Amino acid sequence: MTLEHRAFMYGELQQLLDTAVPWLRQGLEQDEEVVVVVRETGMNAVRDVLGDDGKGVGFFPSEKFYQHPVRTLRDYQGIVQGARPRTVRALAEPVWHGRSPRETREWARYESLINEAFKHSGASALCPYDQTVLPHEIIEHARRTHPKFAQDGGTRDNDSYVTPVDFGNDCNSLIQLVRPPHAEYRTIESDDLHDIRAFVGERAVQHGLDTNAARTLVTAVNEVAANSVRHGIPPMGLWMWSDDRDLICEIADNGFWRADPLTGFLPPESALQRGFGLWTVRLLVDLVELKAGWDGTFVRLHVRR
Repeated sequence: MTLEHRAFMYGELQQLLDTAVPWLRQGLEQDEEVVVVVRETGMNAVRDVLGDDGKGVGFFPSEKFYQHPVRTLRDYQGIVQGARPRTVRALAEPVWHGRSPRETREWARYESLINEAFKHSGASALCPYDQTVLPHEIIEHARRTHPKFAQDGGTRDNDSYVTPVDFGNDCNSLIQLVRPPHAEYRTIESDDLHDIRAFVGERAVQHGLDTNAARTLVTAVNEVAANSVRHGIPPMGLWMWSDDRDLICEIADNGFWRADPLTGFLPPESALQRGFGLWTVRLLVDLVELKAGWDGTFVRLHVRR
């Protein structure tokens, strides 16, 4: 069974309802697991129009469901696995407002990754995009991350679609790793990371993180640093600084690694699967930027202050 992943461009709430509600009812009639993850205004309207049929639908406000792209992928995986042997039909509208350029890029990458993560699930996803409020950049992302469009009551192929690997490579090419002059530096010299953990924990609290957030960041840094020691080439080090929004830790080594653009994004089947450590790190922090090539391997962790 293959995934059906469609984008739907709309301009008024009624347009959304006219397309989404019959599609949701079709899923209920076919005994599918139906979920609605849209903005609160749209969610309430869909619930009202569905009436009693809505009792069999899972409703989730997108403002709460779409807070972290890798966690959202994990949560959808839980829904898909929990529904088996039934398939899932999801009306899914990510939140685009209030995102930094980095965050917007990662949410666009998330939409692309859906095609890989659930390609054999048999699930159906209809992703609404409100053309009246969303920037042109977001609409263009939708054109590149959805294989099909919902249009005029039917479906058409999308000639602008690119594969998750190609889209991921494009996202990675936009990563700019420039450090400010005030970034603090510590050398990583061995697999004894006690001093690195102590430094990160102390500075995290000084930069405004609470104790739990600081401990979580220490865990993420330790995982990346240990991997750098295990697989990288000296010199190895850690930089740490804050900007207006984030506390940032960057771990780098001189080793060459041609990273698969999907590594660490997709929920692994087990702890033994390649990419499990990086996937765990992505769950622990708000954003991970990874740049690898002949200049070395750089992993930058962002935590919202």
